[in-house]
Amino acid sequence: MDESEYDPIDFPAPERREPAKLYLISPQDVGGGFPDRLKAALEPGLATAFQLRVKGVVEHELARLAEPLQRLCSDAGAAFIVNDSIALAKRLGADGVHLGQSDGDIREARAALGPAAQIGKTCHDSRHLAMDAGEAGADYVAFGAFYPTMTKPSDHRPDPSILSWWATLFEIPCVAIGGITPENAAPLVKAGADFLAVCQSVWGRDDPAAAVAVFQDVLAL
Repeated sequence: MDESEYDPIDFPAPERREPAKLYLISPQDVGGGFPDRLKAALEPGLATAFQLRVKGVVEHELARLAEPLQRLCSDAGAAFIVNDSIALAKRLGADGVHLGQSDGDIREARAALGPAAQIGKTCHDSRHLAMDAGEAGADYVAFGAFYPTMTKPSDHRPDPSILSWWATLFEIPCVAIGGITPENAAPLVKAGADFLAVCQSVWGRDDPAAAVAVFQDVLAL
């Protein structure tokens, strides 16, 4: 299927298969009191995945920091996903790995982590990259950044209609990422996002549980 074959604007928002969920992305600092903040953020039950995304920390130390976070996710029934590193995901027995475009091959991750692993791929604003990821066996594709973000600055600004295009043609879930808040999330949910990846809109607040709970109405659109 050629990327130029379909214009996402031609696809109306699909009927929702089920309510959208939150996909929590970790802040850089996951030590200290962060486990308590994660526990609070998971309590409303709106987040079904948590991604450990910490840069510049050696694997041994990151594995140590990950242990209580992984346990909290397990207790809450949320998938514990490692960003970038197939090796760390395997070492931890994580539920899966999220790969950027330069972070490894989906088939390599599948061979290393097994058939049950949840493997996601960043696809920016590209239908072509998303279709390639799907063909390679990704369990979800991530589009973004939809809005300006300081968590992971990006020049890619997909239109929400790319979510409608994907949700209409493919069964694989899609994740919307980038500067998402309760105030700007509605167009993404209405367009067909299965998950909203959020970071600062939760961890930048004093009360993570309250910050997550504010998303409840928009997730049900």
